[in-house]
Amino acid sequence: MTDAINSANRAARVDLLAENARLKKAEEAEKFRKAAPTNEPARPPADEIRLSAAATRVMEGPDFDAEKVERIKQAIRDGNYPLDSRRIAESFLAIEKMI
Repeated sequence: MTDAINSANRAARVDLLAENARLKKAEEAEKFRKAAPTNEPARPPADEIRLSAAATRVMEGPDFDAEKVERIKQAIRDGNYPLDSRRIAESFLAIEKMI
């Protein structure tokens, strides 16, 4: 058994398609409206940091000879710090090879 295709069936189908399209647009508009920014500033989620025991020890204090560092700083200020240009050049060459 078959139904005859007539203009009434076609018109009903066109109306149904148009209504579905209108509903889909309305749903999309509602999603967009909900996602649109408001006047209130967005608050980022709270961050939390947990340091390991090793990191905590490192952060507690310097693990270097502060007196030696100060002596080197003073020698540089006074212009008495010896520089080995060959060693510096070799270090730059090693860095370039890593790149």
